[in-house]
Amino acid sequence: MWVEIILAIETVAFIVEGYIIWNLNKKTEMLETWVEDFSQRIETVQTDLKVIDAKGAFESDDEVGAIFEQIKETVNELDNLRGEEIDASN
Repeated sequence: MWVEIILAIETVAFIVEGYIIWNLNKKTEMLETWVEDFSQRIETVQTDLKVIDAKGAFESDDEVGAIFEQIKETVNELDNLRGEEIDASN
């Protein structure tokens, strides 16, 4: 009788542990997908900034250049969170 109770408890614990592992794995995969999408958006913004200011017109203007520089710094900060540094000034 005691063996049956212990086996029942172990079976329930095994099922609960399996569910916890499955649930955490699912959440981790969702987070990885979000990070990949976010990283791709950062790269797209950096590319767009380079295209927008290909001639350097925004950087040369005083007020617009200051705002444009702040935007580039913000994008670089976001990129640093990702763990890969990409220089937006090129």
